[in-house]
Amino acid sequence: METCVEITDVLQNGSPEEMREAAFLAGEQGCRDAIPLLANLLLTDNLGLQDAADMALRHLGGEETAKAVIPMLRSESAPVRNLSMDILREISAQAMAPLLALQHDADPDVRIFLADILGSSASPDAVLPLGQMLLKDPAVNVRNQAAISLGELGMTDGARFLNKALQDEEWVQFAVVEALAKVRDEESVGALAKALSTCSVLVASMIVDALGEMGNIKAVPLLLRNMDGAPEALRNKIVKAVIQILGPQSLTLLTEKEQADFLQYLFEALQDSDTSIQDAAIQGLGVTGGEKASEEVLNLAVAMDPEHDQERLEAAISALASIGMTNTLVQGLHSSDTHQVMIIVDVLNRIGGDEVCTLLTDVFWQVERDVQRFIIHVLGECGAPVKDFFYDVLNRHNDGGVLKGALHYFGEMVKESEAGAVVFGFLEHPFPDVRDVALEACVAIGGAEMSKRFVVLAKSPEAEHRAKAVYALGRLDCVGNLEEIKIALEDESPDVRKAAIEAFSNLKNGLSAWLPVIISRLNDEDQSVRLAVVDLLAEVQQSDVIPIIVSALDDEDDWVRVRAIDALGRHQAIDATPRLVGCIDSDSRLVQIKAIEVLGEIGGPVAFTTLLELIAVDDYEIAGTAERSLEKIQEDQAGEGA
Repeated sequence: METCVEITDVLQNGSPEEMREAAFLAGEQGCRDAIPLLANLLLTDNLGLQDAADMALRHLGGEETAKAVIPMLRSESAPVRNLSMDILREISAQAMAPLLALQHDADPDVRIFLADILGSSASPDAVLPLGQMLLKDPAVNVRNQAAISLGELGMTDGARFLNKALQDEEWVQFAVVEALAKVRDEESVGALAKALSTCSVLVASMIVDALGEMGNIKAVPLLLRNMDGAPEALRNKIVKAVIQILGPQSLTLLTEKEQADFLQYLFEALQDSDTSIQDAAIQGLGVTGGEKASEEVLNLAVAMDPEHDQERLEAAISALASIGMTNTLVQGLHSSDTHQVMIIVDVLNRIGGDEVCTLLTDVFWQVERDVQRFIIHVLGECGAPVKDFFYDVLNRHNDGGVLKGALHYFGEMVKESEAGAVVFGFLEHPFPDVRDVALEACVAIGGAEMSKRFVVLAKSPEAEHRAKAVYALGRLDCVGNLEEIKIALEDESPDVRKAAIEAFSNLKNGLSAWLPVIISRLNDEDQSVRLAVVDLLAEVQQSDVIPIIVSALDDEDDWVRVRAIDALGRHQAIDATPRLVGCIDSDSRLVQIKAIEVLGEIGGPVAFTTLLELIAVDDYEIAGTAERSLEKIQEDQAGEGA
């Protein structure tokens, strides 16, 4: 089948399979003479033929296609009607004339189909006929669909028809209001507001929602005037719409009377079953403030599920913080409801200030452990005024979470030497996480006295003590404590030796002199120590460490070799490329993959050639990794050339 004549002949006389192929070809080759035959195929029960005809007709488009497909709208078969409508929706902008001929069709269903199709046209030419159908068609369902379609078009020219149709019966009004919300024409605000006084409560509710979505400030005075006489449910929606349009902050710009009235309406809206209305009321009360607002919003927040209402609860807490300190918050701290107390502590945390710090220290010992943990976190930002309270906590409390908060406070907020002895004592605490936080606090406090304590601790018979001491000595004064750190390199405990290696990373200058001692630990019997050496060498910005890192490629442990490969990549050690290529023959898949990845990072001719060969291997993982590494080299080259 090479010509349209041949294609048309097959469409009339061919087998189903031949006809299906001919239908596809008719669309591809633009055989417009085949359009009537293709349209008839929409009536077939053969889904393959129907699908091919559908695709071809969409491709051909134009008025001829529309004229051929329009009769299918009258088919008794719903699938045929639906398929025809889909085609006409897609080609509608190309075929206005034959479509508009249906505007006064005797069958109201056909007129409904037409209105639907025009709504998908995205054509300005569809606005006038849809407007005429909306205002003049005798069938309510046609008018309803015309309104929907004008909303789908979203063109402001349609607003003048929609505004007039607000006086239609309720079923049409629903569609009109939804359409106007989509069109968002400024001229519609007045028409919508005017309709509020004449339509049903249900339609009025939709109008208010639409005005809120449109966000036009001209609607606000119209909405405010309709509040007093409106049913409570409608008034609550008006509250939401006004806040949507103005934003909560602008409520303070209303007149004194308007503010007073609106505040009362906010309290009523807070009780609405619609959570979106509740949320709007919360926003408004967060700005208008006051004791009653604090109480009402807190009650609503406490009723929220922290797991399922996270965003709403966050908004309520923000509103309470915006209202500020109230008796409701102060008294609520003494509640037996832990959820409520946690909410209040969160609010107070956001309010901040000396009054909050005093209030929380006073209530601390009266609340449950989980609340205490939260309070400790909040008080940790209060600074020196609560120092005595934190000393008391360290002396009296036994909860790990609370103690960690107090230790963190002394390390970050009150770095005074007298706290050093107290904090240092917690290195003996039974909980490992408390000991770890105490260690960091000791380092943060620092000073000569603290260094002396760790020098003594470095001689402890306990390996954990010695490891913590070496870690701290490196952080406090690596240069001044080098002798203790050097001794620790020979410690019997691998944890201590590892801590000593890591301590050297604190040396900003002068590390070269200690490299021979550090490198000796590459032969350490413990894998973690050897890993620490390789990680340290990765950070040393000296080319003379590269041969040392290369030597770690012979380590018996896969992870040491992987870290060494990674270190060579960080050094961009192109001279080590041959050794990295050799790692691809390793019996460790981990080593192989890392070597291929790092070759991509380093680049160069050797790496490129090697990777090019690897992308053809049968091993999917190796080939895939090599391909990604090649792409990395090409990207880097392109970046350099730019």
